[in-house]
Amino acid sequence: MEREYIATFYNHFGAVRFHRERLREGRAARMQPVPRDLSSSCGTAVRFTADYPEEPELLEISDPHGEIEQLVELCREGYRLRYRSSE
Repeated sequence: MEREYIATFYNHFGAVRFHRERLREGRAARMQPVPRDLSSSCGTAVRFTADYPEEPELLEISDPHGEIEQLVELCREGYRLRYRSSE
């Protein structure tokens, strides 16, 4: 099942690159301001849909450029953390 996610980044270029990659994959994706309750890093986030597995709680995400700060799933209750960079 496709779910909605928000990815935050350390810099604007990382958000642009991630957005382009999601569009190339044929996913619905859009750039947006970062919700302030998620981060204050770069200010740009990408909201997108994906079919990540329900489990495990935290996902193993390929981030070869080290640009993703965190990835959250949108839930009725708010946000569910699915990935956080180790930096």
